[in-house]
Amino acid sequence: MGLNRAVIEYLQHVGVERGLAANTMSAYRRDLDRYQQFLAVSGVQAPADITRHHVTGFARAIADGSDGSTPLGVRSAARTIVAVRGLHKFWALEGMTTTDPAADVHPPMAGRRLPKAISVDEVTRLLEAVGADTATGLRDRALLEFLYSTGARISEAVGLDVDDVAVETSASPASGGTGGPAVVRLFGKGSKERVVPLGSYGARAVQAYLVRGRPLLAAKGKGNPALFLNARGGRISRQSAWTILKAAAGKAEIGADVSPHTLRHSFATHLLEGGADVRVVQELLGHASVTTTQVYTLVTAETLREVYAAAHPRALG
Repeated sequence: MGLNRAVIEYLQHVGVERGLAANTMSAYRRDLDRYQQFLAVSGVQAPADITRHHVTGFARAIADGSDGSTPLGVRSAARTIVAVRGLHKFWALEGMTTTDPAADVHPPMAGRRLPKAISVDEVTRLLEAVGADTATGLRDRALLEFLYSTGARISEAVGLDVDDVAVETSASPASGGTGGPAVVRLFGKGSKERVVPLGSYGARAVQAYLVRGRPLLAAKGKGNPALFLNARGGRISRQSAWTILKAAAGKAEIGADVSPHTLRHSFATHLLEGGADVRVVQELLGHASVTTTQVYTLVTAETLREVYAAAHPRALG
C-alpha cells in the first residue's frame, strides 16, 4: 500500500474510533502531512520502507527546521511525534508493517509551565469594565461572567446554544419560590459532555442578556440557536470573544497578558485556593486526568509561600 493511502486510513481510524474534535484532527493532518513530505524527500514510498533512522531524522528536522519548514517548539514537536508514533503503532497492529520503527522514539519533554491566573480583584475589575447598557454590552458582560463562572474553554462557550443553558434564578426562598441552580451543558474535547453549575453572578448576567440583549441581536439574523450572537445575528466567533476580552482588560488596566484561557486558569486557581477538592475541579474543567488539574495546586502552593514569606516574622532574614 502506498504511503499516502496508508496515512489516510490511519486518520479515518482515529477520527471514527477515538471521536477526536475537529481541531485535533486538523492538527493530526498537519503533522502527518509534514511527516509525509519529509519521507518523500528521503525516497520513502511505502510504510514498510520506513526505519527508525527516518523517524529520528524527522524528530530532529521539526526541531531545527532542517526539512525546510518552520521549527517547532517543544510542545508542538511533542504533539507531532505522538501523532507519528500513533501512526506507526496502527500500521504494525493492522499488519501493514512487520515492525514499529517509532516505538522507542520519544517526544521531547516540555518544561512544566504554570498556568497564568489573575487575582480575584483583577477579575472583578475586568468584569465590571464591560458596559451593560446595549445589546452587545449585555452580551459581552454575559460572556465574560460565563467564562469565569464555569471555567469553560472559549471554544465551548462560543459553541453553546440557548438550549444548553438552564438559568433558574428568579425564584427564591424569600419570595416563596423553589428555584433551582443555574446549570450549563458543555461539550469539551472529543465531544465529551459535562454539566457544570453557573454561579449567581454569571446566571444573572446571562439572564439579563437573554431578556434584554439577545432578542435585539437575534432580530438581525435568521433564527440562529447560538447563545452568544454577533451584531449580525450569527454565532459569535472565537476571535470576536478574544477582542471582547482584550477590550475589557484594557479598560480595567490589567497589566498581565489576558486571554480567554486566563479566565479558565483563574477559575481553577481560585476554586483550589478557596478549598475545593482537586477532583471536583477536574470534573468542572473537563480534564480526562487529575494529573492535568494538579498543575493548579502548584500555583496555590506558590501563593501560600508568598503569603508566608510576607507575614511570618521569621520567614526571611
